[in-house]
Amino acid sequence: MTTDEARTTTRPSAAWRAQADVRTAASLAGRRRRDALMRIAIALSAALALIPLVLILGYLLVRGLGGLSLALLTALPKPVGEPGGGIANAIAGSLLLLGIAAVCGIPVGLLAGTYLAERPNGRLAAVVRFVADVLNGTPSIVVGIAVWAAVVRPMQRFSALAGGVALAVILAPLVARTTEQMLRLVPPTVREAALALGFTEWRTALRVIAPAAGPGIATGLLVALSRVAGETAPLLFTAFGNPYWSVSPSEPIAAVPLQIYTYALSPYDEWRAQAWAAALGLVGVVAVLTIAARAVARRPRVRTR
Repeated sequence: MTTDEARTTTRPSAAWRAQADVRTAASLAGRRRRDALMRIAIALSAALALIPLVLILGYLLVRGLGGLSLALLTALPKPVGEPGGGIANAIAGSLLLLGIAAVCGIPVGLLAGTYLAERPNGRLAAVVRFVADVLNGTPSIVVGIAVWAAVVRPMQRFSALAGGVALAVILAPLVARTTEQMLRLVPPTVREAALALGFTEWRTALRVIAPAAGPGIATGLLVALSRVAGETAPLLFTAFGNPYWSVSPSEPIAAVPLQIYTYALSPYDEWRAQAWAAALGLVGVVAVLTIAARAVARRPRVRTR
């Protein structure tokens, strides 16, 4: 058999090539159908997840938009039966509580997250990670009861300090786990380059790794603050609430979630209208913090030096 005859016998026939083309086209068509079905399923799932959010926001807008006014944000609560009034004391109280929570919880969370990222396999790291995960899953009302026993009872009074500590207990593990994850996303080559240049481990962590993960850490901080800004249950056992103007850390203090809870349960139409308006404002603040977190996350990473 000559070489040309051998090539002719081993070359695929036209019928075989046609069948292969048909099978390939059918396979591609099947893949396109499955891809279209999965896209439709994903879109429907996203729509179903958005339906509760849209309904809640729509209902808040209908019930609370009419009650929003400058007086609501700047006036103090009025006695029962008098029209008007506002939640200025609650806004100041919430800012004070968030400030105390940030001062107490953010440094602890940042340091714990940095340690978890730098020593991920140590025995102490496993304990810290476990405690952080348990605290993240603990109901906030349990945190409030624990802080009541640890802070309120020894002080023999409700106070803004106790409320801030309760929020800090919720805030710290969130910050710790977010910081750990953001630091571990930094490429190992960045650390190796810094160590090769003579940086110590702590200088590498603080001067190189932390700036590189800065946008992610800042995003986690904003998300954690928005998470604790709407907490009500722990404040019932710690801050307790106050119908008067007070910014003393050692005295009971009002907060927007507490004011909403109190007004929503009242039998007075004026108070319930203010509760809806305050709830709409609180959701707006959380939305602004979330948008700010996304904006920070989209910023380019800080260049290491």
